[in-house]
Amino acid sequence: MSKGKLLAFLLGILLVWSCARKPMSYSSGTVMEQFEPSYLDYNYLTAKGRVTLEEQDGKITKGTLNIRAKKDSIIWFNMSPGLGIEAVRGYISTDQIKIRDRINGQKIDMGYEEFQKKYGVPLSFSLFQNLLFANIPHEFSYRDRLIRVGKIFELRQERENIQYKTLVDASHGKVSQLESEASKNRSGSLSASYMDFRDLNGQPFPYQAIIKMVLSLPQKPNTNFFMNAEMVKVELTNDPLSFPYNF
Repeated sequence: MSKGKLLAFLLGILLVWSCARKPMSYSSGTVMEQFEPSYLDYNYLTAKGRVTLEEQDGKITKGTLNIRAKKDSIIWFNMSPGLGIEAVRGYISTDQIKIRDRINGQKIDMGYEEFQKKYGVPLSFSLFQNLLFANIPHEFSYRDRLIRVGKIFELRQERENIQYKTLVDASHGKVSQLESEASKNRSGSLSASYMDFRDLNGQPFPYQAIIKMVLSLPQKPNTNFFMNAEMVKVELTNDPLSFPYNF
């Protein structure tokens, strides 16, 4: 797995539709009062599922995905294609991104500022956490554009030259579909659909996500990348977890 594919896998982890209807008439103030996005409340989380990765050249990789997380602090994951062999391991903290492809010897190990300079993608731990759990990508503010279309809120945001279009289900406040696209001097895009929401300790949680990425790396053609992740088991706990990571 090349560094470009590692990057795509990372953003894909971070790891679904509504029907188009004629917008209903609401005043902006009314819509904002009705908008109540839901954020996953937890201390520690463990999840296990199945993942399918499809690369632009048609190569398909299937495996088991394990995720551990500590709220606002750490996201840890690994992927095993089978036979107990770990292919990829990642550790994302508030100041560092670490990913290792154990099979091909590739790795990413850098801070967010260095990551942005190298790949032209502004990332943060909060953004990773929000994408993983179907939260809106950035905290809502009055500079954002918000309309209601039937039972769906359509939220448009722009942060650091990245444009986000997010559809939020009014019934549970979680993101059902996200599209992001770089503006100005950047390129590349990400779309994510979240589905199969189930109750998790009284909170809605997406048990399936389908992600498509168009990744742009310096002096290389754009690369398409797809990921389908289905969670089999998700648990929230107050008991501390370990997050093992060694290069």
